[in-house]
Amino acid sequence: MDLLTLLPFEELSLGLSNLRMFPFFDVAHYVVSVMALREQPGSMDVAQRSPFACWFSSMLYCFGGAILSGLMMAEPPVAPLSNGTNILLASLVWYLVFYCPQDALYSCAAFLPVRLVLTGMKEVTRTWKVLGGVLQAQKKYKDGLLVMVAVGWAKGAGGGLMSNFEQLVRGIWKPETNELLKMSYPTKITLIGAVLFALQQNHYLPLQKHHLMLIYTVFIVVNKTRMMLTGSNSSPFAPVESAMYHTLFARPSKDSSLTCGTKATTKPTASAASAIDGKADGNSRNGSTAGGLECSCNGLNGSTHEPSAHEESSADQAEPKDTSNKKTD
Repeated sequence: MDLLTLLPFEELSLGLSNLRMFPFFDVAHYVVSVMALREQPGSMDVAQRSPFACWFSSMLYCFGGAILSGLMMAEPPVAPLSNGTNILLASLVWYLVFYCPQDALYSCAAFLPVRLVLTGMKEVTRTWKVLGGVLQAQKKYKDGLLVMVAVGWAKGAGGGLMSNFEQLVRGIWKPETNELLKMSYPTKITLIGAVLFALQQNHYLPLQKHHLMLIYTVFIVVNKTRMMLTGSNSSPFAPVESAMYHTLFARPSKDSSLTCGTKATTKPTASAASAIDGKADGNSRNGSTAGGLECSCNGLNGSTHEPSAHEESSADQAEPKDTSNKKTD
């Protein structure tokens, strides 16, 4: 990595690593998170029925990562709520997003150029959260690579991983939306970041921390901006995921093999099919000849058994003559 030290990359990475998140980046994170909550189906009804439930859901969106990582590290889950400044700032953002007159703040933040800037700033905070979770786990488990990955993942994507609990606060139960069943893009990219930072902290990755911070931050900001501009939700890792799944985890289904076997056993051969066709043709020919003979016989029977009207009248006239001759005799 000597080439990186000769380029402005070194200065950029050091400047980014020394960047403070409070207050501007934290405010951007709160605004984007609360806006995501407002855009959930039924959130406005909850805000009108129970403002406290809406506020609590907003705090879970804003501080869910810190709460979940604290639970995993056996720390008090209310510890993130002890910072009164951040709580007041997040509560102010929540109120303005949901209850500002004329929806002024939401309308301004929803404007695409403004939303791009706010989302990019929020993605920058993701890097700090993932790295903070990895370092937090490393203090107690220096050789626990898996623990470092899990805590870093939880702190960076806690809002998504706690989505089912947050939905319960709003009176919704959708277990099929569990992030472990179907991961969203933020959850996937956070997991990748947790793995990279954990490998770097354990000296398995030949990169310095500030270099990796800059590379990871630029990637997630650029990719998120591209997804927002194109309106696409597809992950850039989709081809790799599909190839790995079909190579390592996909298995042929038993139903398809059974259906193929039944089709193979019930399919007649060519000779059998020709024999069946020949029998069918012979039966059709015999049926046609039998039908012709039956018609001819019916014609003959009809001609012999049905006398004409002339014959009936001549027979009626002959009967009286015979009776008259018998009387004279």
